[in-house]
Amino acid sequence: MTTTGPRRGFWCECWTQDLTEEERPALLASFDAYSAPEADRWVAVTLRTISPALDSDASDVAWAWLSQGRIATRQALLRSEPCTVTITQDQTRITWTIRPAIFLTLAHRQGTELPACAHDFKPHTPD
Repeated sequence: MTTTGPRRGFWCECWTQDLTEEERPALLASFDAYSAPEADRWVAVTLRTISPALDSDASDVAWAWLSQGRIATRQALLRSEPCTVTITQDQTRITWTIRPAIFLTLAHRQGTELPACAHDFKPHTPD
């Protein structure tokens, strides 16, 4: 039983890629945002947090997005368009993606009795 219907929002991801290797990008983090401001704020907070550690070129790109690019990103999100922000630090490319999404509400388990086997579960301990 669901408590509400589908909800519009944005699916946000942060990907990293080592440019010296021939490997695919790796998902570093993901976030579900329920408004355009919340989605672009996730990227902005991250960029502000890492900016002191960036080289001057990457820092310039980060602050250009924070001061001007963020406006265009917010406007695109309000039109339900996907957005990408990318910076390159040394040999690492960091890419944030924001895509419109519809989130389905999951059924809650309040007041529902779990099956007996649920209590038999024991977490695996390493050998």
